[in-house]
Amino acid sequence: MPIRTRKLLGTIALLIFIFVYVLLAMSVAVVLQVRGVGTLGELAFYIVAGLIWVLPAGVIVKWMARAV
Repeated sequence: MPIRTRKLLGTIALLIFIFVYVLLAMSVAVVLQVRGVGTLGELAFYIVAGLIWVLPAGVIVKWMARAV
């Protein structure tokens, strides 16, 4: 697969993944009622939710940059 096609597909996959992840993180926050656990619990949730998406995104970016 040409690198340009791989980058195009990877970019589309990243956009879809981030959109779905944001919706999922918001849903989890609502279900767990994050506001009710206190300031530190809320902060911990948003730190974890804000950083955990990097792992799968890194795999996609690594795939996009891989030599043919």
